[in-house]
Amino acid sequence: MAETGRRGGGPIAEELAATGDVLFRWRSYMPLLLVPLFVVSVRPNRPPTPFAIEIIAFGIALSGLLVRALVVGAAPAGTSTRGTKRPTAARLVTSGAYSLVRHPLYVANTLIWIGCALLSGTWYLPVIVALLSFIYHERIAAREEAFLLASFGDQFRAWARDVPAFLPRWDGYKPAAVGFQLRKVIVQESHGLCAIGTSFFVLDTIEDSIRLGHLYFDRVWLAVFAATAILFLIAIAIKKSTKHT
Repeated sequence: MAETGRRGGGPIAEELAATGDVLFRWRSYMPLLLVPLFVVSVRPNRPPTPFAIEIIAFGIALSGLLVRALVVGAAPAGTSTRGTKRPTAARLVTSGAYSLVRHPLYVANTLIWIGCALLSGTWYLPVIVALLSFIYHERIAAREEAFLLASFGDQFRAWARDVPAFLPRWDGYKPAAVGFQLRKVIVQESHGLCAIGTSFFVLDTIEDSIRLGHLYFDRVWLAVFAATAILFLIAIAIKKSTKHT
């Protein structure tokens, strides 16, 4: 028999959604938590992370950005939003990437974070980041799916029965309802490319500086940072010119 004299937090599903509501509003800043985890994982006077591992890590991060680009580029108008206060959707998208997995953007974000974590040269930091990413995105997804269930009812239930939340299925693909929009990707996701370039430059600088005992900038990652920053500035210029035409 359940106890009645002690306060509870309510049903777990409601608690997950409530926590996800908070995380949703602050999701742009949550990746910053990777920095202290990365610092703790670095040890002075240890061998440097092999450059081959750094390239593999960068490739994994870019694969996450590629997934984001494919999802955003094929998203119909009224379904892709960059708001941080609450989920919004004018229609339920069930084609394209969303016919394989319900939260493709969160899968993409996880790949990006794991790529950054691999730069540490440790096996355990990517594992920790992957687990934290799952817990983090699970709660945001709970909030979003509560909204979608309330908005689309049986349509959402039918889609959720067939399509997994985070581990993509590899059958049943349905082509996207709209053609790929390259300009939209450039405008919306150039900041992601810049963020990856900045993250690798900053994290590699932290790793090298702690290991060597003095501030050190790797020329390769400095060049990557500069190139991605320039591309980001070009995208901003394109976005502003579009508004004025």
